[in-house]
Amino acid sequence: MAVFAIILILGNVFIVRNSECMVIERLGTYHRTMQSGIQITVPFIEKPRPIIMLRNLKFVETPRIDLREAVLDFPGQSVITKDNVTVTVNGVLYFRIMDPVRAVYEVENIIQAVEVLAKTSLRAEIGRMELDSIFESREQINERLRVVLDDAGNGWGIKVVRVELLDIAPPVDVEEAMRKQMTAERQRRATVTEAEGEKQAAIARAQGEREAAILSAQGEKESAILRAQGQRKAIEEVLASGDGQLSSDTVIGYLLGREYLQTLPNIAKQGDRIFLPIETTNVLGSVGAIQEMLSSKK
Repeated sequence: MAVFAIILILGNVFIVRNSECMVIERLGTYHRTMQSGIQITVPFIEKPRPIIMLRNLKFVETPRIDLREAVLDFPGQSVITKDNVTVTVNGVLYFRIMDPVRAVYEVENIIQAVEVLAKTSLRAEIGRMELDSIFESREQINERLRVVLDDAGNGWGIKVVRVELLDIAPPVDVEEAMRKQMTAERQRRATVTEAEGEKQAAIARAQGEREAAILSAQGEKESAILRAQGQRKAIEEVLASGDGQLSSDTVIGYLLGREYLQTLPNIAKQGDRIFLPIETTNVLGSVGAIQEMLSSKK
């Protein structure tokens, strides 16, 4: 009897670990929830109510309810989009049991219920969207699925923390068309960028040539002004040296003759024979006459 009593007592002593709990029934009805620590039940009257949990990818019936955040991977499934494209989508969701009593009494298999709800919600959400918008709105889809699952899971005593879509695989022909479209778009962007660069370079060259032409014209203008000022000063000096005996035409001829004489050496370099116009002798004669007159005055 003593051995039987010891075995009976030990069979009703439970060590509940952290992040675990146990739902205890008394005569088939809910009595209490055992938290972490050493707990004792009344033999033949109280016993734990088991719950179906997922352990190593298998459904296991256990009296210990894990209160930690759990990961549920729902495998790839075919979903039809709004534009009638069949894609294969798989993902994961993270949930936590917040109310063990509801998780035990409100649903038969909580893991299976969450999985089925995730699949149906995913089909409904993807079915409202076109293929292109699915790839662009993955974060929004995750959040909307989380809200829907969390709202439905409140009745089962669970909290859906987050939902993540791992992969969205379109059909092979659609994927190939998308790849070609992406390549064409990148080539278009490269062409536009290259054309824009050539345009900017042409504008820069045109601006540089314009500025260079302006500077060159400005330099020629200033040079011409300086030459004209120098010639005017030379004419005034020659006229002043002639004491009124020289006319302006004669002085101009004199100056032209001097420039002509200074240019002759360069002309001679161009060939063996030099042909000079008839008027050249008159110019040279005026040069010699004015020089003799200026020398006699000195």
